[in-house]
Amino acid sequence: MTDRSVALCLTVLNEAESVDELFASIAGQTRPPDRIVVVDGGSTDGTVERIEGWRERGLPITLLVCSGANISTGRNRAIAQADTDLIAVTDAGVRLDEGWLAQLLDPFERADRPDVVAGFFAALPDPGSPFQIALGATTLPELADIRPETFLPSSRSVAFTRAAWERVRGYPEWLDYCEDLVFDLALKAAGFRFAWTPRARVYFRPRPTPRAFFVQYYRYARGDGKADLWRRRHTVRYATYLGLPIALWLVRRHRWMLAPLGLAATGYVRRPYERALGTGTTLPLGGRVAMFAWVPVIRLIGDCAKMLGYPVGVAWRWRRSTALTQRSSATSTLSQRGRE
Repeated sequence: MTDRSVALCLTVLNEAESVDELFASIAGQTRPPDRIVVVDGGSTDGTVERIEGWRERGLPITLLVCSGANISTGRNRAIAQADTDLIAVTDAGVRLDEGWLAQLLDPFERADRPDVVAGFFAALPDPGSPFQIALGATTLPELADIRPETFLPSSRSVAFTRAAWERVRGYPEWLDYCEDLVFDLALKAAGFRFAWTPRARVYFRPRPTPRAFFVQYYRYARGDGKADLWRRRHTVRYATYLGLPIALWLVRRHRWMLAPLGLAATGYVRRPYERALGTGTTLPLGGRVAMFAWVPVIRLIGDCAKMLGYPVGVAWRWRRSTALTQRSSATSTLSQRGRE
C-alpha cells in the first residue's frame, strides 16, 4: 500500500437517501483517504447537511457547493481543490468495499508504476426487486466479460495521478454524460499507462423502475452522440431494428428462416440470462420468474432509449460545430479588419 497522500473526490446532487451509506463505507476503509473533497451541485434535499454531519464525526471532508455544476465541472473543481499527487474518484449512490482504496492504490507502488488504475463495480449483493436484479444482470459486466487491456474505467472506481489529469485538462466540462469515457480516451491517447485491479470494487443499486432506466440510457446515448462515441455500435443497432420487419416477413414465407432468427434472439439475451442464474437466489419462485421475464423487456427498453437519445446528441454536436466554425470565422474577419 502506497504511503503517498491521496484525495478522494466526488460529486453529489440530491443524494440524501444514499449519502450516509456512501460515507459509512468511506469511514470503514482499511486505507482511509487523506482528504475527501466533495462538490455539491446544488442539493435541496438535505444532502449538504448530512455530509456536514460526517465531517463533524471526523472525516477530513472539504465541501464545496457549486450550484448548477455538471459532473465534469464538479470533479474538476474537487480535484483542483485537492493538494495531493494521487486522486481517487468515486460517485454518489455507491457503497465502497472496505479494501477499495487500498486495492486501488497498490499498483502505484510497482516498479512499472501506472498513471491510471481502473477498479471495478457491481450491483449491490443484497437483492433488490426482480426488475433491479434483472437490470443488473442485463447491463452490468462480470469479471469474465472484461478485457483488461481495453477496459475503460468508470469514474465510480478509478485513481490517477494529478499530472495525468492536468495533461488532458481534466474531465470534459462541455459534456453532461459519458464524461468519464471521454476522459479515459483522452488519457489513452496521451499515452498514459493503465493498470487493472478488479478487487477495488464499488457496489451500487441499479435504477428502480423501467422509466428511470430509460432516462439513464437515453442520456448515455445522447452523450455518445455529443462526443461522437461508438458510432459503429449505434449504426449496427439501427440496422438490426430496421431489418427486423424484413426478417419477420421472411419467416412467414420461409419457415426454415425461423431457426436463424431464433438463434439471433437467443444470442440477444443469452449472456444476461447466464448472469441472472447466479443472482436473485433468495427470491421466491414468482420473483425469479419475473426476473427472467424482465430481461428481454430491459433489452428492448435500453435499445429504444439509445436509438432515441443518440440522434439528439449528434444534432447537438453538429449545432455546436457550426457555432464554433461561425465564431472562428467571425473572429478571423475581425482580426483581418483590425490589420487593415
